[in-house]
Amino acid sequence: MSAELLSLAAYVKIFVAMIVIVNPLGIVPVFVAMTPHQSKIERMKTARIAAITVAIVLLVSAILGERVLDVFGISIASFKVGGAILVMTTALAMMQAMPSPDKQTPEEAEEAVDKASIAVVPLAIPLLAGPGAMSTIIIYASEKKTLLHIVAVCGVAVGVALVTWIALRIASQVGQRMSKTTVNIATRIMGLLLAALAVEIFAGGIVELIPALGKPDVFKY
Repeated sequence: MSAELLSLAAYVKIFVAMIVIVNPLGIVPVFVAMTPHQSKIERMKTARIAAITVAIVLLVSAILGERVLDVFGISIASFKVGGAILVMTTALAMMQAMPSPDKQTPEEAEEAVDKASIAVVPLAIPLLAGPGAMSTIIIYASEKKTLLHIVAVCGVAVGVALVTWIALRIASQVGQRMSKTTVNIATRIMGLLLAALAVEIFAGGIVELIPALGKPDVFKY
C-alpha cells in the first residue's frame, strides 16, 4: 500500500499548497463586492455553485490533466517548469497584494460586475480554480501512477472545494470584520508560501529535464 501512496505529510502538504493557491480567504472581499444586491439565499446559492465548480475543475484536472499533456506530447517535467513560472507570477502578485493577471484582468473585473450570475465565471473560473491551481494539481497528481494516489489527490480537491464553500458562505460576516490591511497581510504571507512552492516545483522539473543537475558533484571541479 505504501508504494501506491505518498506519505500522509505529503498529502497534507498538497492540501495546504492547494488552499494557498486557490486562496479562498483572498476571494472574500471580491465575493462581497460582487454580490451586494443579492439576498442571503442568493449568496448561499452563488457560494454553492462556485464551490461545486471549483471541485469539478480540480477533479477533471487531476484525472485527465496528464493525459491531455500526453496528447500534445508535453512531458510532465516541462509542464512542471512552465507551471512553476505561472505559480510564481501569482505568488509575486499576492506578495504585492495585487490580483494576479493570470486570474483576471481589469477589463474582466469590470465586466464581471455587470454579470447576473458570477458563480461559475469569473468567481470559480478563473478567480479560484485558475490556471495556477489547475497546473499545480496536475503536477501533484502525476507524482505517482497509481489509482490510490489519484483518489487521494481527488480527495484533496474535494477538501479544497469544501473549504472554499465555507469561506464563501461566511464571506458577508467575515468581510464586515476584516479590514483591507488584514486581508493584504494574509495575502502577502500566502504569496510567500506560494513562491517557495513554485521554486520547489521548478527545481523538481529542471532536475527531471537535466538529470545531471541532481548529482551532488555536478558543480565540483
